Amino acid sequence: MTSATSSTPHADTPDSDQFDVAVIGAGVVGCAVARAFAIRGIRTVILEKAGDILEGASKGNSALLHTGFDEPPGSLELQMIHDGFATYHRIRERLNLPFVATGAHVVAWTEEDMDKLPDIAAHGLANGVPGLGVISREELLAREPHLNPAALGAVEVPGEGVIDPWSAPLAYMRQALLHGAQLVVNAEVRSVTRGRERWTIMTGAGVFSTRLVVNAAGLYGDKVEALAGRVAGFAIRPRKGQFLVYDKPAFDLVNSILLRVPTERTKGVLIAPTVFGNLLVGPTAEDQDDRVHARVDANVLRRIMAEGEIMVPGLAGQTITATFAGLRPATEFRDFILRTDAEAGWITLGGIRSTGLSASLGLGAWAAEQGARLLGANSPVPPDEDLDWPTMPNIASSARRSFESGNRSQIVCHCEWVTEGEVIDALTGPVPAGTLGGLKRRTRVMMGRCQGFGCSGAVRRLAPDLLQAQLSPSDAAE
Repeated sequence: MTSATSSTPHADTPDSDQFDVAVIGAGVVGCAVARAFAIRGIRTVILEKAGDILEGASKGNSALLHTGFDEPPGSLELQMIHDGFATYHRIRERLNLPFVATGAHVVAWTEEDMDKLPDIAAHGLANGVPGLGVISREELLAREPHLNPAALGAVEVPGEGVIDPWSAPLAYMRQALLHGAQLVVNAEVRSVTRGRERWTIMTGAGVFSTRLVVNAAGLYGDKVEALAGRVAGFAIRPRKGQFLVYDKPAFDLVNSILLRVPTERTKGVLIAPTVFGNLLVGPTAEDQDDRVHARVDANVLRRIMAEGEIMVPGLAGQTITATFAGLRPATEFRDFILRTDAEAGWITLGGIRSTGLSASLGLGAWAAEQGARLLGANSPVPPDEDLDWPTMPNIASSARRSFESGNRSQIVCHCEWVTEGEVIDALTGPVPAGTLGGLKRRTRVMMGRCQGFGCSGAVRRLAPDLLQAQLSPSDAAE
C-alpha cells in the first residue's frame, strides 16, 4: 500500500465560479473554518501547503480545552474560547470525540502566590467561568496526594479538561467534506491577485478562483497578507514551546491539570494528564525567527524536568517516552487579530496562539458569519440534526478502543495498542494520512515508549512511501 495523499479530494482545473471561499491553511483553525462555511452550504476549498492537515503549529500543543478563566476581560480571544468551548461540548458526542474533565488547579508555592489567588478566582468568575474558588492546602493535597506538600493552596477551575488535539480538527475537516468542501494538499500559495470580483490564487496544486479568501495560515499569516498585496499590520514571531511526555506509569501521579501562579513574564510549566494515558510537562516560551523547525534543547528539557519534579516529586525516576516542541504564531499583539475587508473580500485570522485549539470552533463560526455577510449569502447554520456527522475512531484511553473489540484485526503497535485495521483506515479514509506524522496523529502508531522500534516493520509494510520519506525534525520529535 502506498501513501494515499494523491487521493485527497482536489480540483486541478476548477471552473472560474467554482468556489465562494478559499481557506488558506489546514491547521485546527482552518479545519474549523472550513466546517463552518461548508455546513452553511457555501462552496469551500481549503488550500494546505503541506502534504497533510495539522502539519504546522497545530501538530504540537498541550491538548487542553480551556475555559478562558485567565484571559484578558473583553478580549476577542476570550470570546472565541467561550464560543469554541461551548460548541465542542455540544457536538463532541455526535463526532465521537473525547473530553476528560480533569479540572485544573492554579497552585501557590509562596506567600506572594497565595496573595494572588483571590484575584485569580475573581478574574475567572468575571470572565464568565463558573465554579472558581480558593481551596486550602489540606484540600488541595487531599485531591492531589502526590503534589509536593510545600504547596500552600490553589484556585480550582472545575471546567478545564483535556481532549484529543488531532482527532478533533480531523473531524471538523471530515464534516466539511461531507458538506461539499474540497481539501487540496501540497498547495503552497505562490501568488494571490484580485480581479474585479474574484481572487485568483496560484498554488503548487493548480490555480483557484474564489470570491472570498480566509487567511488562516498560522505561522505564515503575515506572509500570505503580503502575497495578496495587503498591509498585514502584524508580524509573526514564532514562539516555541518544549514539552516532555512521561510514560503511562506516571499517569496516576496527578488527577488534574496543575498550573503555577503566573508571573509578569511567564505562566510557567504545567503538568497535565492526556487522553492517551500519559503525563505532559511543559511548555517553555521561546521566541525565534525560524518558522519551520521547532528543535528541542537538552538543557531546556532538563530544566522542565526539574520544575516538574519540584511540583510532583514522584516524577523523579519516571520514564520519559518522548520530547517535542511546537511553534505558536505569536505577534506583537496580546489579542487575536480578527479582521474583515468587505471591499476586497478578505478575512484575516491572525496571531492564534496556544488557545487556538479551544477557540477554533468559535473562530470558525465567527469567520463564516462574517463571510456569509460579505458574500451576501442567505446561509443560516442548519440545526445539528440536519447535518451529516462523521463518526471518528477513538484513540483515547478514556473510552473503548479498537483493540478491545472481539473482531479486531491484529495489533501492530503494542505500546499504544494500535491495530492494523486502524492504520489501513487512516491511510484510506476520507482525509487520508499524507505524511508519517499524519499517520501517527490519526492512530498513535510509533508514538509509544519504543518510538516505533517494534511497529516500524508493520508501518513499512502498510505505508512504505510514508516511512521512507525523509522526516523533518518536528516529525521525528513526535
